[in-house]
Amino acid sequence: LLLYLLLLKATLTSFSGMTSLVVVHDDLVVQRRVLTERQLTTAVAMGRLAPGPNGLYLVGVGYFVAGTPGAIAGLGAVVTPAFLIIALLRTLGRRAENPGVKRAIRAVVLAAAGLILASAVPLARDAVTGWAAAAIAAASVAVLTLTAVDTVWVIAAGALCGLLLR
Repeated sequence: LLLYLLLLKATLTSFSGMTSLVVVHDDLVVQRRVLTERQLTTAVAMGRLAPGPNGLYLVGVGYFVAGTPGAIAGLGAVVTPAFLIIALLRTLGRRAENPGVKRAIRAVVLAAAGLILASAVPLARDAVTGWAAAAIAAASVAVLTLTAVDTVWVIAAGALCGLLLR
């Protein structure tokens, strides 16, 4: 139940799927120490490979923390907001065209981007262990930033490069 509530908090405080990473990292890696940086990185990579929402990595996080019951808690945390959004859309949907609301949404998106960057640094320190990993990471960032290539292909190419360089 506690894991579900922590993952639900992360889901409810995110605005684009991966912004929950900051909350998950702080709650489960830094504060409670029930998840390692490497496990979190693995869960994020697996979540990005799977079809569906960006926040699907929470299922893997739950699994690493508590096995199958943890994965079920992660899945519950991912789908719960979908049910809550129906009521929210009905209530706030008409106000979404307001210029002030649009500016607030843009500000939240920019803040979320900053939070993602702040949480990516510790994960990168754990994952990038040599010149080859640094080159793969830099190339991946460049491809994702400058092209419209799907993330799955970038992860697959990075994995293949890593295997070939070993």
